[in-house]
Amino acid sequence: MSTQKSARRAKGSVEENALRLETDKAEQIIDALNADLADAYVLYHQLHKHHWNVEGAEFHDIHVFLQEVYEDVEAAADELAERAQALGGIPHASMDALSEAATVEAEDEDVYDIRTSLANDVEMMGDIIESYRQHIELAENLGDYATGQILREQIETIEEHAHHIAHYLEDDTLVTESAMN
Repeated sequence: MSTQKSARRAKGSVEENALRLETDKAEQIIDALNADLADAYVLYHQLHKHHWNVEGAEFHDIHVFLQEVYEDVEAAADELAERAQALGGIPHASMDALSEAATVEAEDEDVYDIRTSLANDVEMMGDIIESYRQHIELAENLGDYATGQILREQIETIEEHAHHIAHYLEDDTLVTESAMN
C-alpha cells in the first residue's frame, strides 16, 4: 500500500517538456494520443477475444495471425503512452479513463462466427486509421513532426493488418459450404 498522501501530478495536467514543444500545443497532441491509446486498447481486447474464440478449419492460421496483430497493437499503445509522457502529459492508464477517451466501440461479450468477428475488427481498424490521419495532420500543423512520424509508422502497420483481414474475408476458401455446416 502506498504511503504517499497526495499525487505527484494531477491527471490531465501537462508539464513543460524537454522536447521544446509549447505546453498548449503539447496538450492538444496529448489529448489526441490518449484517444489513440484508448482506441488501441479497445482494439487489443477485441482482437484478443477473437484469438481466444476462433474455431473451424482455419483455426490455427487465424489464431496465430490475431496474436501477431494484438501484439503489434499492444506495442503501438506503449509507444503512444511513452510519447504522451515525453510531451509532458500523463497517458491514460485506468479502465475508466481509457473507456471514456475511446472513440471506437468494441463488440459485446457474445461470441460470433469468425467472419463476423474479423469484419468487426477491420471496421474498427478503419475507424482508427481515419483518426490517425487526423492526428498526424494535427501534430504536424502544431510543429510536432516526430509524433506525426510515430503515427505514420503505426498507421502503416494497422493498414497492413486491415488489408490481411480483408483477404481472410474474401469468398475464396478451401473450406466447402458442406464442410462448414
